[in-house]
Amino acid sequence: MASTQAASLADKLRTLTPTARNVLKRATPVSPHFVAYSDKYISTEPTVANIWGFNVFALSFLEYYGAADQAQEWQALTASERTSILEEYNAAGISLIVSLFGSTETPTSSGYNPIDTADTMAAWVIEYGLQGVDIDYEDFAAFDAGTGAAEQWLGNFTQQLRTQLPQGQYILTHAPVAPWFSPNKWGGGGYLWVNSVVGSLIDWYNVQFYNQGTTEYTTCNGLIYTSSSTWPESALFQISSNGISLDKLVIGKPATTSDATNGYMSTTDLASCVAEAYAAGWDGGVMVWEYPDAAASWIAAVRTDAWPVPPLPTTTATSGTATGTTTATTGTGTCAGVAAWQTGVAYVGGDKVTYNGYLWTASYWSENDTPGGSAGVWVNDGACTSVATAAAQGRAVLPALITPAPAL
Repeated sequence: MASTQAASLADKLRTLTPTARNVLKRATPVSPHFVAYSDKYISTEPTVANIWGFNVFALSFLEYYGAADQAQEWQALTASERTSILEEYNAAGISLIVSLFGSTETPTSSGYNPIDTADTMAAWVIEYGLQGVDIDYEDFAAFDAGTGAAEQWLGNFTQQLRTQLPQGQYILTHAPVAPWFSPNKWGGGGYLWVNSVVGSLIDWYNVQFYNQGTTEYTTCNGLIYTSSSTWPESALFQISSNGISLDKLVIGKPATTSDATNGYMSTTDLASCVAEAYAAGWDGGVMVWEYPDAAASWIAAVRTDAWPVPPLPTTTATSGTATGTTTATTGTGTCAGVAAWQTGVAYVGGDKVTYNGYLWTASYWSENDTPGGSAGVWVNDGACTSVATAAAQGRAVLPALITPAPAL
């Protein structure tokens, strides 16, 4: 970010009230997104140390009749307990959201009114202080029927949620199974239609690349480049070629073989695929089902070759008191042209800096929060490497071929 732009922005942001700054800090984080779902019973939310390396934690589930499982556990906490946990997570750059529905609910087939349901669920999110929602819609009967009712329900539900949970203030994601992105497969257009109608309201997709067949999405080629004929054009880059932005596609996998029927990959194999996709231009991130089977060590292993997890700070720093380099030099190689992080400069989500030989991206507004520090503002995008090294890591990706979703 140019120094003149940064200085001008800093002047503007310094005039904001503490409340306004807090709104900026709860704004939607930029990619990559590292998401962990939590449905198995635990008595309270994990400490930051237990989930260090994730930046989104999804309590599961909020259902039509009310909170269940870990969402119910959150509801049962006192207001002060919830505030304490949220402050700890926010300081570490972790957003706490709730996942809606899950595999036990069939919203369209059961006749749920999408508008009323959205209003009720949004009100719960606001009442209990969470930072957004994930729509885990798994009404397979409605999708398979091919009438378009499922897609239309999702569109209406998403639009209404956004009227209550404004974009930029609350996270709103979807968690579709990968085959629902296959073109010309679904009578209502599938998720390509959903994206064409309400994609601008959806922050990203936690794509479930599992439970779709014993050999589906279990190799790097099948996961990233070319899916099987059973679910055509539903690998990562194929989905992108059909119109979904790469930075909105998060690779979802089960933590262990017992967390899904199939689709499991070891952390070593998954890390290799993640690094390969990253080198080819993808930066969406990784989702896992579920905590505590996947915790800090799991995500550290998966991120190791693409986005190494910085060490967990051993001391607590207060925002605005951290110290660091004040040089304005720029990086080299893959960091060429990116200015070094500076104290006294205000950054917003998406800004990039170099620090200690690494490239970092701001998740939200920040001033004097050191990259890699306890505030968790900055996402480590990896070491600054030479252009030659970066080119050697890459793999050519075919130009996008957009296949319009069929209309209802």
